[in-house]
Amino acid sequence: MSGRDLFCQPRRFGRGAALTLLFASVLVAGAATGSLPGDPAQGGRRASGGAPSPAPVGRSGDVTRAAEEAAADGKSPMEAAERAVSRSGDRWAAVYSEGEYEEFEASLDGRYTGVGLEARGDRDGRIEVTKVQPGSPAGAAGVRAGDRLRSVDGRSVEGLPVTDVVSLLRGDATGATAGSAVRLGLERGTRAWTETLRRALLSTDSVTVHRLSDRTTVITVAAFTKGVGDSVRSAVRKAPAGAGIVLDLRGNSGGLVTEAVSTASAFLDGGLVATYDVDGDQRALHAEGGGDTTSPLVALVDGGTMSAAELLTGALQDRGRAVVVGSRTFGKGSVQMPSRLPDGSVAELTVGHYRTPSGHGVDGRGITPDLEADDGALERAETVLSGLGDVS
Repeated sequence: MSGRDLFCQPRRFGRGAALTLLFASVLVAGAATGSLPGDPAQGGRRASGGAPSPAPVGRSGDVTRAAEEAAADGKSPMEAAERAVSRSGDRWAAVYSEGEYEEFEASLDGRYTGVGLEARGDRDGRIEVTKVQPGSPAGAAGVRAGDRLRSVDGRSVEGLPVTDVVSLLRGDATGATAGSAVRLGLERGTRAWTETLRRALLSTDSVTVHRLSDRTTVITVAAFTKGVGDSVRSAVRKAPAGAGIVLDLRGNSGGLVTEAVSTASAFLDGGLVATYDVDGDQRALHAEGGGDTTSPLVALVDGGTMSAAELLTGALQDRGRAVVVGSRTFGKGSVQMPSRLPDGSVAELTVGHYRTPSGHGVDGRGITPDLEADDGALERAETVLSGLGDVS
């Protein structure tokens, strides 16, 4: 299991509950995975840039009413909302303080507060640095990939889940901001030392592109942050004519649904991407026209492919645009939208579920790949591409 000190958003589930982290794969906030655009400041919930929805109903309404009643009684709306969420049975619901929601929104912009490390835990519980972002506080201090992270602010991290380590690096429990200090205990070979870093507001590219060969381009999407669709379209346009494309969605925990639809538009010439419901109101998402419909395409998925990434995968599979290779996806097909509470906190609540163009539900089921592959999935994708077109 690996993780980065980015897209690591806290969730609250009850009074006095410790901040927790949701997805270990890419550490995207629960609310981010499958959320549609909304304006919590308006108190409403919007889908695809439309007008605010009517007053919330069902479980959403219960949470909002609990917060409003608490405010009227001079009590904490956020604590009341947390209690209502804990009773709701909504496994994806989250309640954020105003500051936490600001951090969440920053993550959707591809920004995060941290030191610029990626790390993973091994079977012995040791935490190894796997990547250091150039220009980050960690990079400036000379931290390297392969270094072992032993402690954060004096607390041993051995045996901790990597999500907890990431939370310590970001200072989630203390509300740390850019400029705050964090002390790392590090080890490289026989050398052990302590390094004090200052957290910074950093940015990351959610899309990376590399060539396996002159005829195969791999486009990896780590999360659907703002601008990802444009980045994918640019990468597709720059790929050699007739070349095969591997769209790597492994470990992608989701993000903005609008960006997943924009990414689908890079490979489709319009048409249906998904349907979804908001409190029973049926809606549809459509691709824009003009996408590349001829380049051979393989989508790589695994158990860490979730929500908006599953929406995209289902569209490409159902529309016959891509061969899906890998293992069954996670199975999160629910939609969350935000509601601003009286004290400025925000409740992200499940309001519906989406379906693929063929009408298949994803929630609790996931998407079954056309070809199963675990180890060597990328090599299998290359083999598939060779049979889809003039690709060597």
